[in-house]
Amino acid sequence: MLRYILKRMVISFFTIMLLVTVVFFLIRAMPGEPFLSDKLTPEIRMNMVRYYGFDKPLYVQYLSYIKNLLRGDLGVSMHYNGIPVAKIIGDSFPFSASLGVRALGLAVIVGITLGIVSALNRGRFLDYFCVVAAILGVSLPDFVTGYLLQYVFSIKLKLLPIAMWRGFKYTVLPTFALSFYTTALLTRMMRASMLDVTTQDYIKVARAKGLGTFQIVMRHQLRNAILPVITILGPITAAILTGTFIIESIYAIPGMGKFYVNGIQNLDYSQVLGLTVFYGAFLVIANFAVDILYGVVDPRIRADRRDER
Repeated sequence: MLRYILKRMVISFFTIMLLVTVVFFLIRAMPGEPFLSDKLTPEIRMNMVRYYGFDKPLYVQYLSYIKNLLRGDLGVSMHYNGIPVAKIIGDSFPFSASLGVRALGLAVIVGITLGIVSALNRGRFLDYFCVVAAILGVSLPDFVTGYLLQYVFSIKLKLLPIAMWRGFKYTVLPTFALSFYTTALLTRMMRASMLDVTTQDYIKVARAKGLGTFQIVMRHQLRNAILPVITILGPITAAILTGTFIIESIYAIPGMGKFYVNGIQNLDYSQVLGLTVFYGAFLVIANFAVDILYGVVDPRIRADRRDER
């Protein structure tokens, strides 16, 4: 098991470095530069170019960035008056994470439950209802869902605040808006997986032994049907917890999403790269955690890992 973990750690490290390398050269290939502004005189612009090292060859800039990155230095923002990128992440990530944890928890609970209910009532009203709701959830863009919830519950019914992030009431609408797509996706996957497991021989044997529906679902169907769902939880978790720009913009939440998009628009190289490193590391860690969770859910995977040793 230790060998497996070390192997994954090495692969994860090189994955992040490859991501940083690709993003570094892609953003440098974009037209324009960070200091093209009418407010800057040519002298000031040249001084800033030299200060940030943009007058040096590209490979020298790359090696310098990698050296600083390995020391934990993500650089400073060129757009936000030299504020360290690490501080931007530290200030914005708690808002994105708080919203993401709520949305992810809601999506997992509701999505898996609806998927099970839909599969157990195949061909009945509940099944049709869950399938239609899942199709709508996958089809509707986030901005449509966000604005619809604001219109109905804030403008028309006046039950909840329309925006901002100042207390529990302010979190309800963005949580539902952010979780809607993931809930629908998990519902569809869980339903399909449950129906696939239902036809397996061990389920027929369990029924022949006289086990009740609840026992069959909880002890046999759910444990095997949930594996495909766990597969997508890694990237979904990383995407939700690190911020969704559309929802954060609609509800005026000061999360990471707006900084990422603003960094791209302003060609803030340090900010884009720093957020990319953070997001990439988060995604790799989430996938690694999901892989470990496989072993908890399915003992056969643990056995395979012991064989690797």
